[in-house]
Amino acid sequence: MTQRRKSKKTEAEPRRVNRRTFLAGAGAAACVGAGLWLRRKKFSKRDKTKAEKQPVENPALPAGEWRAVWVSYLEWAAMDFSSADAFRAGCVQMLENCAGLGLNTVLAQVRPFGDALYKSQLFPWSHLCTGVQGQDPGFDPLDILLQEAHGRGLSVEAWLNPYRLRSSAAMPPNLAENNLANTHPEWVCAVGDGLYLNPAEPAVADYVVQGVAELLQNYAVDGIHFDDYFYPTTEESIDAAQFAASGAADLAAWRRQNVTALVKKVHDTVKTADPTLRFGISPQGNPDNDLNSQYSDVTAWLAAGGEEQVVDYLCPQIYWGYGYTLQSGSTRFAFENIVPAWLAYPRAEGVALYFGLGAYRVGAGDGGANPDSVSGWSTGDVLARQVQDLRSQNAGGWALYRYGSLFGAGAPEQAAAECAALRTVTGKET
Repeated sequence: MTQRRKSKKTEAEPRRVNRRTFLAGAGAAACVGAGLWLRRKKFSKRDKTKAEKQPVENPALPAGEWRAVWVSYLEWAAMDFSSADAFRAGCVQMLENCAGLGLNTVLAQVRPFGDALYKSQLFPWSHLCTGVQGQDPGFDPLDILLQEAHGRGLSVEAWLNPYRLRSSAAMPPNLAENNLANTHPEWVCAVGDGLYLNPAEPAVADYVVQGVAELLQNYAVDGIHFDDYFYPTTEESIDAAQFAASGAADLAAWRRQNVTALVKKVHDTVKTADPTLRFGISPQGNPDNDLNSQYSDVTAWLAAGGEEQVVDYLCPQIYWGYGYTLQSGSTRFAFENIVPAWLAYPRAEGVALYFGLGAYRVGAGDGGANPDSVSGWSTGDVLARQVQDLRSQNAGGWALYRYGSLFGAGAPEQAAAECAALRTVTGKET
């Protein structure tokens, strides 16, 4: 099994808990931590001021700029899983491209549909490996990815979708017998043709946490990464019974508590395994949607520090260009406006704020009402300019969505120019 590279931040490596012994206590400790967080009221100005005056070193955060790329199930679908050697060759090419771009982190989607691209006792093998969910490919894709990435000085964060089991009737095409949709249908809610674990079920949160613990026990990943798949809908019927039984009066507030409880449990489980591991979330770039549509209290997570901390970082998905304009005429989400808005939120010491950049917009545009919606994304250097702007505002780093939008057959013709411009700003120009 691959070994984690030692932290470059300090010569003395922090004491680590043996992963094969922490599992039994991780769930209980995480539940207690989540309970403490939820029992506390909104942070008072006095509390936040006190926390801000006491710097807290977070051993999980990199000393320099975090430069990441998302490798999604779409990238895996284009990889050759016919043998370990074929898969390794594809990983090598991908990782060489990442390192050559000046990146230092790969956000690898290893549990996209309640399944796994690694050996798991809790989740079936992903259909991406063989075409059939639950079928063993005969080798371990994640272990190969970690070997090759760490050998090139790249960190790998395991990107998990905590609730999604199916996004449509065709994805995945068939569910394995041991998919949670079949083994625990009482945990599942349907949204259109999609199937999701119900965030209102405490047993669901416990299972997600067990899955994180299993992954950390068996693989030398450098962190755990969630994207914005939390409450899949605002429809009230999906958790009406649980809400009624809870005795709570405010549905939205109760749902936000459910999500925060899960996030807190995962954070505490990660830190119990190894305090140098990162746990981060990439929410939507629109904080109103995060709060009111997905019930994720992201601004509170940014402000929570000390024993109340729930994340090491947030990486909001800022997939809009310069001058982006809504049909209403609002430019609130234009890159030059939304980034400072996020940076203005109170943030606890030890919690980082990064920004997700929309590489998939290159050559296609961002759908804005502004007349340069497409041409503004066809300059060949928009991503590099966004990176430079983030640096000028002292943002901690950035991530590109996604790898296949810059490399591979599906990349637009402007992708090569964008990569060249990025190499210049990361010091990797040839």
